[in-house]
Amino acid sequence: MLHVLYLVGVSAFAASGVLAAYRANMDPFGGLVLAFAASISGGTLRDLILDRQPLYWTHDWVLLTVIICVGVGTMAYLRFWSLPHKALLVVDALGLAVVTVIGARAAIEAGATPLAVIILAVLTGVTGEVVRDVLCGEFPPLLLREDVYAIAALAGACCYLALFHLGTGATPAAAISAGVVFALRMGAVYLGLHLPRPQQLAKRGGPDAD
Repeated sequence: MLHVLYLVGVSAFAASGVLAAYRANMDPFGGLVLAFAASISGGTLRDLILDRQPLYWTHDWVLLTVIICVGVGTMAYLRFWSLPHKALLVVDALGLAVVTVIGARAAIEAGATPLAVIILAVLTGVTGEVVRDVLCGEFPPLLLREDVYAIAALAGACCYLALFHLGTGATPAAAISAGVVFALRMGAVYLGLHLPRPQQLAKRGGPDAD
């Protein structure tokens, strides 16, 4: 069940890579490159930090096939239909939710400390988006433009860690925690939620405030 959930997350990131390439006017090859970059970057960084060999995607032909199929399928969709409003943000939020939780589980299985579990989970969730945006020439990346992004991943990682220590089953813990990440991220997107920014704080209570 968790492997199926992971494939869902990877598929979402693959689709987000193609959608980002479409917005950046890249060709189909660029779309596939971004599909792979968005899908496997986070897990690759996690495995390198945990010194897990071989890298998870190098021996999982199902995963690689899913990325290719989703990438090609998304490009075919865009060939005949227009890009839905906020589609990139929705699929990106789904990928962030699932991949963050899988990152937390992998870190726990590797025996990482609770703080390391949270850090690795967040890194697993956000790295694919950062790499995707950098390759698209988007500066700063979404991670640094949207407050409730890494924070959503952080909340999901903490939720999964807490449920794990409470003895909740792996699948329910993953589903609940992924739901927390997705709800926070999409709530921020549709309600315009964000943390107070330095400029706003300065205007309210800075040295130039009345």
